[in-house]
Amino acid sequence: MIVMLIAICEIGFWVLLAAGLAARYLLRMPRTGAALLLCEPLLEVVLLVVTALDLKNGADPSWKHGLAALYIGYTVGHGHRTITWLDGHAAHRFGGGPPPVKPPRYGMARARHEGKVWLGTVVAAAVATGLLLIAMWYVGDASRTTSLTGWMGFAWRAVFFHGLFALSYAIWPRKNPESASALPARDPEDVPDLLVGRTGKDEQQV
Repeated sequence: MIVMLIAICEIGFWVLLAAGLAARYLLRMPRTGAALLLCEPLLEVVLLVVTALDLKNGADPSWKHGLAALYIGYTVGHGHRTITWLDGHAAHRFGGGPPPVKPPRYGMARARHEGKVWLGTVVAAAVATGLLLIAMWYVGDASRTTSLTGWMGFAWRAVFFHGLFALSYAIWPRKNPESASALPARDPEDVPDLLVGRTGKDEQQV
């Protein structure tokens, strides 16, 4: 039941998102569109309540409950960024808005962008960990909650590896090939004499 509900919430997320953007930009009903988009968090609330009720009714904590916690955490950490990105594209495509600003691709600007995305993963792991700890406290039996502990480790391993990926952009920042090709050609007169020789100048002096 929990796995099916996660699938329903995932499908519902995209359905509500598409319906909200269509109402806002195609039907010219911004309030209705905003109301549909605001319904997105309700999906996570429903999933959280059903998961808690499942545990209360005596279900053993399993990977299903851990997956539900990670899904809710991911939505909290990255859902807003996803909605904002799609809203910008819909506003440009159907609402006559300006083109959405693309994330930087090169240099430290790209490193800062990747760092912000990584912070979303940190938030996701923190939310998932908090929910899993509450579930473990609610069950009150450490021998039955070992699977939930494993999901917490999975969440923070994802944070670690995503952090390494984001840090690589700061350690080895990508260079813009266009800026490198746009460097002005050096005048041969500016090249040190040892590289071009002084033969011609000596002949002129003679």
